[in-house]
Amino acid sequence: MKPADLLSLLQSFHRDKLALYRRHESGALRVSGYEFNNTYQYVLARESAHLEWLRTAVDELGGTLEDSAAPAGIPAPVKGADAARAAVQDDARGAAEFLAAWRPRVAAMTHARHRKMLELILGEVAEHQRFFEQAAAGRLDLLGRRPAGVGTGGGVMATRWIE
Repeated sequence: MKPADLLSLLQSFHRDKLALYRRHESGALRVSGYEFNNTYQYVLARESAHLEWLRTAVDELGGTLEDSAAPAGIPAPVKGADAARAAVQDDARGAAEFLAAWRPRVAAMTHARHRKMLELILGEVAEHQRFFEQAAAGRLDLLGRRPAGVGTGGGVMATRWIE
């Protein structure tokens, strides 16, 4: 794989990953259930790390990145449907589409170090897809189980910081 081709592939992967990240930011705003929102925060933290790895790889190759990816819109829930469920179902679908688009391209890479990095990211996207599918099914133990009798107080705050 020529350096210019590798750089182009990494830039494309970053663009698509950034769009997924921005979509998950939007989804997190719609999902207020404590367990589900915590899962979004976990996914966003991992994706932030992925984007930093990609930025470093592109920088090392002398390239630049565009940070202007717009978030994909969240589909409006069907009348009577739960808005949070619609968001997590759409995120599960988006992760599956990302994996379908990128697995073959990554498998064909000849640059071992960057291929391994992208394989790791794809593995975590598959994990995130599973989280979203489980959230859509109503599972509450996405990131672990809470001790018996411990509650959440009903959800997360709409505003992150209160002063």
